[in-house]
Amino acid sequence: MNARPYLVAAAIATAVAAIAGAGCYGPLRLTPSDHATVLAGQRLEADHPALPGSYEVQRLYYGSGTDRRRPEYRDSVSIVTETVDASKLVSLGESAKERNDYWGFTPKEFPINGRAWYPDGEGPFPLVLIVHGNHNMKDFSDPGYGYLGELLASRGYVFASVDMNFINGGIRNENDGRGWFLLKHIDAFKNFASDESTPFHGKIDFDRIALIGHSRGGEAVGHAAAFNRLSRYPDDASLEFDFNHGIRGIIAIAPVDGQYLPTGRLVPVENVNYMVFHGSHDGDVTSFHGLRLFNRLQFTDGGDFFKTAIYMYRANHGQWNSVWGNKDNGPRSARRLDLRGLIEGEAQREFGKIYISAFLETTLRDNPDYMPMFRDHRVIGGWLPETMYVTQFESSSFRPLATFEEDIDVTTGTAPGVTLEGDSLGVWREELLDLRSRNRPTSSSSQENNALRLGWNNRLADDPAALGAPASYTISLPDGLGAEWGLNAESRLDLQLSALEGSPGPRKPEGSVADTPSAPDNRDEDRDEDRAEDDEPVDLSIVVTDANGESASVRLSDYGPIRRPLETVVRRRNDAESFDNQWELVLQSFSIPMADLVEVNASFDPSRPREISLLFDRTAAGTVVVDDIGFSG
Repeated sequence: MNARPYLVAAAIATAVAAIAGAGCYGPLRLTPSDHATVLAGQRLEADHPALPGSYEVQRLYYGSGTDRRRPEYRDSVSIVTETVDASKLVSLGESAKERNDYWGFTPKEFPINGRAWYPDGEGPFPLVLIVHGNHNMKDFSDPGYGYLGELLASRGYVFASVDMNFINGGIRNENDGRGWFLLKHIDAFKNFASDESTPFHGKIDFDRIALIGHSRGGEAVGHAAAFNRLSRYPDDASLEFDFNHGIRGIIAIAPVDGQYLPTGRLVPVENVNYMVFHGSHDGDVTSFHGLRLFNRLQFTDGGDFFKTAIYMYRANHGQWNSVWGNKDNGPRSARRLDLRGLIEGEAQREFGKIYISAFLETTLRDNPDYMPMFRDHRVIGGWLPETMYVTQFESSSFRPLATFEEDIDVTTGTAPGVTLEGDSLGVWREELLDLRSRNRPTSSSSQENNALRLGWNNRLADDPAALGAPASYTISLPDGLGAEWGLNAESRLDLQLSALEGSPGPRKPEGSVADTPSAPDNRDEDRDEDRAEDDEPVDLSIVVTDANGESASVRLSDYGPIRRPLETVVRRRNDAESFDNQWELVLQSFSIPMADLVEVNASFDPSRPREISLLFDRTAAGTVVVDDIGFSG
């Protein structure tokens, strides 16, 4: 019985290690999922966008044909490409010699390498390019989007995953180079399409292009959209640009933001469709940086555009790429990150396929069928993986009444003549929204967005069992604004909102904080003793009154889930979390058809709204953050 004592010793060591490892974990902390209710229905009648299409899929590699480290780009290229000089955009710093020796080339002769999937058909087909982000340069990232290549090519797109592994690992401030590289790959495809010897000859519609980027690549697609319309490189005007490609849409997957700052400013982007999504349990980019570009993207030329942001609970950073997987902090991620709460990688990528395919159908094929899912994810409850989502949406038809950006006067709105008034509020102020990480002043200190915080308590301080009149917040519109904006029953009333934990103390008989809006937020000091109130769902009524005094009221929760922020603990040890909040504040968009108000009150005139009130009549006490109140077509 002593023949194999080493096995006994090994078993004991394994058991001890398991016990010790388990001791490093705190309890798994996740917000209970409401998907059984929120995703209960499938109301959108359209083809499932993540199902394969009718085209047979063809595949090829294009590249230098001389790559030392990538045999597919050396021995298997079907199309040989010329190198490009990226030396003005990418600096290798102290690692230059080591990197140049490893790859066999310098930034002056970077290769145009990619793997393409394309439909076997006549075309012309839209062009979609994807670029990875930063990762170990020797653990090649570009194969990790093959699941998208197979799907999209079958549905009639030319799709390429771009190789930029040679600027991965240890390089800083190179995201402008990544964006420029994407544009050079479009240049390469134009050459392919004009060459009769390639399978792309005459088969690409260059007026219908979309760019997708992951992580640092997610920042890069915004730079590409901006560079596409410039004539010179902002950091060195001796580098001329001549792109002007037909880019209709950009998609950012778990992006960073602000790592490239031309002239010290965030890159402005305008007049392009934009979608961004981010996972709550991202162990690399730990805040929803893509909200920053969502907020600063502007629609200025009268075109038909939209932007949408989706926050996916329990998704991480790496599982959007099948090579990266759940190792957001590298091979030893399990020692630092709590992986127990992550959604399965296949489910995370299924979400990606659904939204990416639907976005491309909408923006590159002018197919309106999928537009409702960007406004309200509940309409595709039958398609989505079972977790929780927060969605934001804004179209170029949006006309703001109040964005809380333009000044420090809490009583005036954004549109001329709009006034704002609170009644019986315990908290009323406008504030800059933070990102939870706040670790870099240029890239993650805030959402670059101001919003409105409102807190109320309808209980009376001298008789807590009694309730006073519901607190409210009212937007008053000037005469004629409805006619000027062309409002009618087809218009929508839009706003963004999230609930927060806590509430002000019971209402005092005289002098509400609504009369002194600069008063501090007292929700921590004066919170009701009964903490069970924090579990009470927050809801409210939206009341719209027309110029004739006719009013119509709807329940806001009928138009989307009203949640408090979703609890997010990424680190294996709870005491290793370095964030002020164990959640990210992501506001949910709500879009109320004016026709619904007419249905409530047939005498209500949707073309002449005079007042819009947030009436806090459905929850006795609470706190919400509100933003971007206005109308859309």
